[in-house]
Amino acid sequence: MGTLLTDVVADVAYDLRRLHGLWMALAFPQLRDSHPVVSRWSPETTRERVSYRVWALLGAVGLLVGYPLAVLGLLVRFHVGQVDRTTARLGAVGTVLLATLVWGGLTALARVRFSAEGFLAVAAAGSVAVVSTILALLFRRFGGRTTTVVLAYPFAVVAVFLPPVVAALYSPALAAAVFPRSETLAVWVLDTLLDYRGLNTLIRRRFELVGVAYVGMWGALAVPVGWALGLLVTLANLVRPTVPDDGT
Repeated sequence: MGTLLTDVVADVAYDLRRLHGLWMALAFPQLRDSHPVVSRWSPETTRERVSYRVWALLGAVGLLVGYPLAVLGLLVRFHVGQVDRTTARLGAVGTVLLATLVWGGLTALARVRFSAEGFLAVAAAGSVAVVSTILALLFRRFGGRTTTVVLAYPFAVVAVFLPPVVAALYSPALAAAVFPRSETLAVWVLDTLLDYRGLNTLIRRRFELVGVAYVGMWGALAVPVGWALGLLVTLANLVRPTVPDDGT
């Protein structure tokens, strides 16, 4: 345990030194050409010293905020890699068939356990999830990094999480807890993130959060969640680049 902790601390210290050094070299390219011990460049004039310290402080603040996110991105990247390896073993057709089997089974269970409205909602969510699986695979396979983050990740989030979330909404055991919390989340999003030039008021007038509207809400939330996951993985790749065939 002690050795593991020491290794982790050493890795973090190495990352921070390397990233801060790269940051400093952006404004002071002289650092790239100087030896770190024998002939390390240092600011000489008062203006250079002030600029150097301000730039170093900005870099330190950026690392304080960004590095924990990069570590979180490494965790996300690990799980994305696991999913990628699974889909690679199954192949595109096998992955789609697996999604169809799993969400079809959930739909069959909903037919027995839920109301007619709940069954239809789960069936719709399962269908959307299967289509999202196909789209995520296509954008992941044929798109670049931007396409993967902007399109593949959101569709993948929909494919994995939408059916179970919808099932929880209509589950007799969970609905009493999930519906109020979903409404609380919707109110928070409208009053904070979408409080821009009356956008939240317009949404409230056009849409009523009842019934299948909850399904649409959670489906829409999958988009920013997918973007966030994609950006975290991108940040992790900047800190700790992967091998070319890792694909995350």
